[in-house]
Amino acid sequence: MRRYGKHTDEDDIRSRPNRKGNRPRTNIRPKHEDAAEGMVLTVDRGRLTCLVDDRIVLAMKARELGRKAAVVGDRVALVGDLSGKKDSLARIVRIGERSSVLRRTADDDDPYERVVVANADQLAIVVALADPEPHPRLIDRCLVAAFDGGLDPLLVMTKSDLAPPDKLLELYGDLDIPYVVTSREELENGSAADRAREQLDGLVTAFVGHSGVGKTTLVNALVPEDRRRLTGHVNAVTGRGRHTTTSALALPLSGGGGASGSGGAGSGGGWVIDTPGVRSFGLAHVDPSRVIHAFPDLEAGTADCPRACSHDEPDCALDAWVAEGHADPARLYSLRRLLSTRERREGD
Repeated sequence: MRRYGKHTDEDDIRSRPNRKGNRPRTNIRPKHEDAAEGMVLTVDRGRLTCLVDDRIVLAMKARELGRKAAVVGDRVALVGDLSGKKDSLARIVRIGERSSVLRRTADDDDPYERVVVANADQLAIVVALADPEPHPRLIDRCLVAAFDGGLDPLLVMTKSDLAPPDKLLELYGDLDIPYVVTSREELENGSAADRAREQLDGLVTAFVGHSGVGKTTLVNALVPEDRRRLTGHVNAVTGRGRHTTTSALALPLSGGGGASGSGGAGSGGGWVIDTPGVRSFGLAHVDPSRVIHAFPDLEAGTADCPRACSHDEPDCALDAWVAEGHADPARLYSLRRLLSTRERREGD
């Protein structure tokens, strides 16, 4: 076998001919400056349904994006066949910068985080007042995920015909979270959808909650044109609901349908994103130090806190801040309850 020293003559090196005559591969990728802008509506086994102008386009992710995945709500750049015709397929070549991200892990010990929704303006936490019974711990966890991901929370309480909302409203009143209360009768006559739409108009809202709480029923009432999913029922033995949504799906509210404007909503409309029912909501990805940003009346008092303060220890400056009258004690209690949620499992 022939060996070469450090200094070789290039003419002395043998090269393998390119029998196919095609151009050699290069690491330089096209910029796709003429790519069309779109919004991801749903993802199913590697195929992404996108809205491009007023057309529904099926697409796949380009290889150059590597392991970076697009999720529902992402603004993307597409090339290829954008006609939206049957059997056509476009290609996603860029994923835009995200303004917010809703993430979760399987549990608090799971290091793998999953991005559920991108670019949503608010998170609607749907909880039934009865059948199944409400789980405040899950609500707390969703609140932490919303604050951490840059989403404004909205509490939606369903089935008020079975139980009053007073207890939950008292529990979360100090957080100043907007809320909507609905009943089955109001869902049937449309008044609940009209009242909820006031909180959703012009925004992108992700809906999350346990199975069986009426989340998909409310979404179908808000978007009556979508009839292809059937609502499930609650198991009488376990008290848990049957999953009726298997993947996140973005749907335009009346007057929406565009991919521009606030959070991708059309003028005067908005988007609702229905997500699969959850059994638990892991927070392994959340840095507790960011939760304080949701409490501006308390955040100013952390200036005198010791380094890496957990805000729930004897030397925390927030106790003195509240004692001096700068903030309501109930707000500090709410903050510490949310922070402690990070260390507890659902159902503890």
